[in-house]
Amino acid sequence: MSRFKLYIEYDGTRYSGWQKQNNAKTIQGTLIKAAEEIFVKQKFDIQGSGRTDSGVHALCQVAHLEVKTMLAPEIIKMKFNDLLPFDINILEIEKANPQFHSRHDAISRSYVFQISKRRTAFGKNYVWWIKDKLNFESMQNAAKEFLGMHDFSSFADEDKEEKSTKVLIENIQLKEVGDLILIRITGSHFLWKMVRRMVGVLAEVGRGKMNSNDIKFFLSNKSNVPAKYTAPPSGLFLENVSYKAEENKKELKPAFLINHFKK
Repeated sequence: MSRFKLYIEYDGTRYSGWQKQNNAKTIQGTLIKAAEEIFVKQKFDIQGSGRTDSGVHALCQVAHLEVKTMLAPEIIKMKFNDLLPFDINILEIEKANPQFHSRHDAISRSYVFQISKRRTAFGKNYVWWIKDKLNFESMQNAAKEFLGMHDFSSFADEDKEEKSTKVLIENIQLKEVGDLILIRITGSHFLWKMVRRMVGVLAEVGRGKMNSNDIKFFLSNKSNVPAKYTAPPSGLFLENVSYKAEENKKELKPAFLINHFKK
């Protein structure tokens, strides 16, 4: 059996998340259907670095493919992309160590969330438009409270069982680009809906309805309040999955740019 490392980008709008489901269209399920046509009557396995929620996108999801084949990585990539729909694309495939596991070997992941400060005719599926004026500096200062190892049970989905709700947040960056507010969160791993609830709470800080003390409270006490402010999946992108300890030096820039309108 050979093992391959896949780098994948996708628009999650039409999908019920990454993980294969019997009665819903998912990213993993779509990849499996394509693999069934490529590796006819061959046993194979496709696993991702993590589960993205329904409607969430990926700039670079990482997965591994295990299969007995003589096909070169470039040929496998070409065959996949010939079969995949327009909103899923294999960026690269490379031969991997037989022991490589896309999820278990990952050290950290980073997500980018896009908040739009204006209504947009083109970017609805890729931003969260907030009508209210947001105080960017307040959001930036409050975001620092998330840094470090914390219990994120207040930001987790109670419908999903998690082995542990403790997560190490390594870095948070906020940046204004035109009519967008970008939020990049890098952590050891993420709980179901965790990033969207962190963003939702930061938006409330921007509105002046919450502050740093509220975040401190949510991290020290179990609360259902963050769930009320869960940001929509449209603005969320899995940006990067790291397999060695290294700083994410990529420039924080929009996944989908909304031009700043001026008369």
